[in-house]
Amino acid sequence: MQYLLKQIKDCKVCSEHLPLGANPIVSGNSETKIALVSQAPGRIAHLSDKPWDDPGGKELKKWLDVSDTIFYDPRNFAITPMGFCYPGKGVSGDLPPRKECAPLWHPSLFSELKNLELIILIGQYSQKYYLKELAKPTLTETVKSYQEYLPKYFPLPHPSPRNRFWRTKNPWFEDQTIPVLRQTIKQILT
Repeated sequence: MQYLLKQIKDCKVCSEHLPLGANPIVSGNSETKIALVSQAPGRIAHLSDKPWDDPGGKELKKWLDVSDTIFYDPRNFAITPMGFCYPGKGVSGDLPPRKECAPLWHPSLFSELKNLELIILIGQYSQKYYLKELAKPTLTETVKSYQEYLPKYFPLPHPSPRNRFWRTKNPWFEDQTIPVLRQTIKQILT
C-alpha cells in the first residue's frame, strides 16, 4: 500500500494541464474503513498539502460528526478524490477533476483497502462514476435516494459553502440524511 501511495504522489500524467502543477493528494492504508471519494483537491489543499482543511472540510467533518484527529487517521478515512491534483479555477468554482486519475489509480487503490466498509461519494463526479446507471438524473435525487446504495455507498452533495443554497432548498438533507450518515459512521468506527 505504501508503494502504491508513493506512485500516486509521484504521478505526473496530466501535469502539463494543471495550472499549479502536479501535487497528488491521497491517503489511506490497508486498515481504512471509509473512503471519501470527492471531486479533486482545492487550491488551499494543493498549497497546504492537507485535504479538507477549508470551509468545505469543516462542514464535511460536521456532517460526519468526527474530530480532525479521527478524520485524518488513515485507519478511519481514506482520501481518494476523482482527480488527485487541483484542476484549476473555472467560471463558477473549480474545474472538473482530470479524467485520467480515477481509471488509472482507483482500481489499484481500492483493491488495497482490505477493510473498507463504506465509500462516501461526495458530489456528482464520483456519483456518476461509481453508481453509473444507478445514479438518478440529478444529484438531489441521488442523495435523497441514499438508502438504495447502502451498505456500500453513501452519496452526499459537496459540502462547499457554494452549495449553501442547495442545502437551504433541501432541508430534508440535514433533518433526515445527516442523522443516518452520523449513525452509519459511528457504527463503522466503533
